[in-house]
Amino acid sequence: MKWAGILYMAVQCTWGGIQTLLGFFLFLRYIRAPHRFYHGSISTGWSLDGGISLGLFIFSPDRKEDWCRQMEVHEYGHTWQSLMLGPFYLLIIGLPSILWAKLPVCIRMRREKQVPYSAFYTEKWADRLGEIMTALPDTAGRRTQENDGYL
Repeated sequence: MKWAGILYMAVQCTWGGIQTLLGFFLFLRYIRAPHRFYHGSISTGWSLDGGISLGLFIFSPDRKEDWCRQMEVHEYGHTWQSLMLGPFYLLIIGLPSILWAKLPVCIRMRREKQVPYSAFYTEKWADRLGEIMTALPDTAGRRTQENDGYL
């Protein structure tokens, strides 16, 4: 493993320790799902349509469809938010992101006013960081309503 990857993991387990610990518990819950290293993070493919990122851990759909790969780039962007914000990540990114994804009023607004999921600051920032850090396009502007269930 390269030094940058070791540093990435060390910072996630210290500065981002709270969310990494939560991610580890979720990882254990899905221990039988497929896992792989993804740019230093641990990516788990699960059967759910949504995704979540908790420190060192990414969870996204285990399918070969383009939007699933795009979601993985997006979730990887959230791991970089965790690196930057450390113990403040859950308050600044996690909670607002979950509310944006799951509150009926937010879902209704996105649907009725055709507001893209990526318009919210937590998601737009994660899209951009994921694109920069992986050098892969996230294509956030092309997401459909049916695929906007990730965090």
